[in-house]
Amino acid sequence: MSNNYLPSDKRYDKMIYNKIPCSGLKLPAISLGFWHNFGSSTPFDKQQEIVRGAFDMGITHFDLANNYGPTAGAAEENFGRIFAEDLKAYRDELIIATKAGYDMWSGPYGNGGSLKYLVSSCDQSLKRLRLDYVDIFYNHRRDTETPLEETAMALDKIYRDGKALYVGVSNYLAEDTEKMSQLLADLKTPFVIHQPNYSLLNREIEAELKPTLTQLGLGAIAFSPLAQGILTDRYLTNVPEDSRAHSSSQFLTEERVQQDIEKVRKLNEIAKRRNQTMAEMAIAWLLRDGVITSVLVGASRLSQLQDNVKALDNIVFSAEELSEIEMILEK
Repeated sequence: MSNNYLPSDKRYDKMIYNKIPCSGLKLPAISLGFWHNFGSSTPFDKQQEIVRGAFDMGITHFDLANNYGPTAGAAEENFGRIFAEDLKAYRDELIIATKAGYDMWSGPYGNGGSLKYLVSSCDQSLKRLRLDYVDIFYNHRRDTETPLEETAMALDKIYRDGKALYVGVSNYLAEDTEKMSQLLADLKTPFVIHQPNYSLLNREIEAELKPTLTQLGLGAIAFSPLAQGILTDRYLTNVPEDSRAHSSSQFLTEERVQQDIEKVRKLNEIAKRRNQTMAEMAIAWLLRDGVITSVLVGASRLSQLQDNVKALDNIVFSAEELSEIEMILEK
């Protein structure tokens, strides 16, 4: 693929940008995640095509983590190469995020929320990404072996050292999110966002975390919005032999698909009436009330990402549609 990339001059025409309540920062309603499809096993030219296509559609936010691959670190390395070849001239138009929290290297300092681990991991990530700083640096999970005060200190240090413009957390419960918010407010560190798992089939955050985010004015970016592909047309008739549910994936099993597929079939009938695919409606539903700032989608091919962005053509739900969706999900 040629390296003479010029982005579309209409890249911002159709994308929606949502402001984080406690900040002046805006994120595209759909962001591109690098969890599964940007490792060493995916051809580089395919990755490059997806990233270029994303930016051409106005997707300015790219979400990574230190351990994304496979192998761990590969997604950051591949993005760093794409950035250097294609996007370096557009750095000020990009929000690039990375995280640390899960296993990254061997020994006692390779995961968690300690000052030692988070600072070391951030330094390593910046080298792989070929960046001087990231826009958002997250603690990827709550480490119960590390006091929140120390994790807050680490995030503050990363910010003070100019390695991140903003900080965030992921997979935190409401209580810990509230405490972290207070700790970072005392340090005057720009804590702006939480990244939770949220979809039509996983609504755990609605009881406590979602109201807390609203109260604190934090942004929210939902990961796994399509429940690992269940909320698409992939499994509506059967479980394909080449699907992830037939693989050894720990994140999606055939049993999990069978557990939810009847609900998805009923939801799909509503999507049809809205002239949307199941995936489009699932993404639109997350954006329905303005609490979710951005929806984080993955893509194994550019056409998949283009289809997901079509969700933004209709993100308004009638009261009747919302009520029908609730009835389906409650059964």
